[in-house]
Amino acid sequence: MTVTEHMGLSTPKLQASEMRRIVWSSVIGTAVEWYDFLIYAVATALVFNKLFFPTQDPAIGTIAAFGTYAVGYLARPLGAVIFGHFGDKLGRKAMLSTTIIIMGLGTFCIGLLPTYEQIGVAAPILLVLLRFVQGIGIGGEWGGAVLMVVENAPKEKRGFFGSMVQVGNPIGNLAALGVFAIASQLPEQDFLGWAWRIPFLLSIVLIGVGLFIRLKLHETPAFRQVKARHDVAAMPVAEVFRDHKKTFFTAVGLKIAEISYASIAAVFILSYATQHLGMTRSTILNGVMLSSFVALFSIPAFGWLSDRFGRRTLFFLSCLFCAGFAFPMFALLETRDPVIVSLTVVVAISFGQMVMFGVGAPFYSELFTARLRYSGASLGFQIGAAISGGLTPVVAASLMAWSGGATWPVSLFLIFCALVTAIATWAAPETAGKELT
Repeated sequence: MTVTEHMGLSTPKLQASEMRRIVWSSVIGTAVEWYDFLIYAVATALVFNKLFFPTQDPAIGTIAAFGTYAVGYLARPLGAVIFGHFGDKLGRKAMLSTTIIIMGLGTFCIGLLPTYEQIGVAAPILLVLLRFVQGIGIGGEWGGAVLMVVENAPKEKRGFFGSMVQVGNPIGNLAALGVFAIASQLPEQDFLGWAWRIPFLLSIVLIGVGLFIRLKLHETPAFRQVKARHDVAAMPVAEVFRDHKKTFFTAVGLKIAEISYASIAAVFILSYATQHLGMTRSTILNGVMLSSFVALFSIPAFGWLSDRFGRRTLFFLSCLFCAGFAFPMFALLETRDPVIVSLTVVVAISFGQMVMFGVGAPFYSELFTARLRYSGASLGFQIGAAISGGLTPVVAASLMAWSGGATWPVSLFLIFCALVTAIATWAAPETAGKELT
C-alpha cells in the first residue's frame, strides 16, 4: 500500500456490484424527489388555476398559476447555495438525507391546503410558500445525488453512470402523471373537490422509502480526499463567484435551452392544448407519460454516446434540434390528432430536453474542482433552471396573450434559448474521458 492509499488519498476502483448499488440508490432517491417536484407542475395546469387563482379571465388565472410554478424554480438557486455550501464542507451524503425530508414535507402540506373559496387570498399565499420550500429542497438535492455517482464512476463510463441519476426524473414524472391520470378519470367535481390531493398526500410514504435508501450510501472518495488534504473550502459559493466566473456562467448557459423545452413540452402544452385547442387532459397526459417512458432508455443512451463522442457534440446536436423544431412543434399540435400530438410531445422532450438533461449531469460536475463541485455544479444547474424553466411558462402564456393566441412568439423564444446554450457549449471545455480535478 502506498502512502497516499494509507492516507485515503487514492480513488480505488469500485467493484461492479458496488457501483450498481450506488447508482440505483441514487436513482430511487432522486425519483422520490422529482415526484414531489413534478406533481406540482401537472397540478399547475389542471387544478391550481381553478382552485387557487379563480378569475373571470382563464388566461389570467393560468398566468398566475404558472407564476407559482416559477417560484419553485426561483427558489432552487437558494437551495443550491445552502446545500452546496454544506455539501462542500460536510459531505454529499448528509445533504441528501436532509433535502428529501424538506421536499417531502412541503409536498404533503400542499395536499392539505384549503382552496381560495375556503380561505380566500391566504390559499394562494400558502401555496406559493410551500412551492418555495419545494424549490429549496430540489435545488440542494440534485448536486449531491449526481456527485454520489459521478465521483465514484470510472472516467471512461462517467457519462453513462452520471446520466443514470437523471433517470429518476422520468420515473418520478411517470409516478406523478400516473396518479393524476387515474384521478382525472373521475368526474370533474370529484377531481377538483378532493381527488387532486391524493398525489400530494402520497409523498409522506415516499419520504420514508427515499430516506431509508439514502442513509445506506457512503461518502464519495473525492470528498474524502479533500478532507484528508485539509483542503475544504471555507466559503465555497463565494469562491465559485470569485475565481470561477467563466465556468459558472458557462454552466448556467448550458441549462437554458433544455429547461425551456421541458417547460413548454411538459407543462405549458397542457394548458395550451386544453384551453386553445380544445383537447382533453388525458390526451396530453398520455403524450407526456409516453415521453417519460422513452426517457428511461434514451437518457442512459445519450450518456453512453457522450462517453464516445463527447459531451459538447451531444449538446450541439440538441441545440440544433431545439431551434429547428420550434415552429414545427406547434404546427403538429394544431392538427389536434391524438397520435400526432402524443408523438410531437415525445420528440420534443426526448431531443429538446433529455439529451442535455442526461449528458448535463456529468458535464456540469466535470467543469468544477472537487472542493467546489457541489456548489458550482448545483448553482450552474439551478440558476439556469430558474432563469429559463421558472420563467418560460409565464413568458409563453404572456406572449400568447399579447399575440392574440398566436404561437410564433413562443417559437422565437425557444430559438433564442437554443442559441444561448449553443454559445455556452462552444465556451465549455470537452470533459469526456478526462480525470476529475
